[in-house]
Amino acid sequence: MPDLEVTFDAVAAAIKGLRDRLAQADGDLASLLQSNERLAAAHDALLAELAQVKEDRDQTLAALKQREADIERLTVQLQHARDVASDALVGKAKDQLAIEGKDAQLADLRSRSSAESDARLAAEMELVGAITARDNLGAEVKELRLQLDACHAARRAS
Repeated sequence: MPDLEVTFDAVAAAIKGLRDRLAQADGDLASLLQSNERLAAAHDALLAELAQVKEDRDQTLAALKQREADIERLTVQLQHARDVASDALVGKAKDQLAIEGKDAQLADLRSRSSAESDARLAAEMELVGAITARDNLGAEVKELRLQLDACHAARRAS
């Protein structure tokens, strides 16, 4: 039976070795389970962070699209404002040319009016001079008639 003892001892040693390896495997498994739990928690945290990053990205993209639409709208408004300003400048230049033309016409009319006014004044003064001369001649004629009538009366009386 010595072989049996050896066999029992060998089996006991093998069982002990297997139990040690099983205990080691259990420890390794527990360690791996803890590591797996930590990794799962980290994975979940990363998934949550990824979801937040995606949400932030989506919000940023939406804000970017809104900004692009605003930029497009403002660009159109700016172009319209530039067109209006350009039209206003052209209109102002035309108005300025028209004003300058009207100023030249006014200056011409004033000079003509001044010349006409001077001519009218000269004619009026000439007329006043002629009327005065006529009135003076009329008075002289009356005086001479009176003298002539007096002379005729004196001749008739003599």
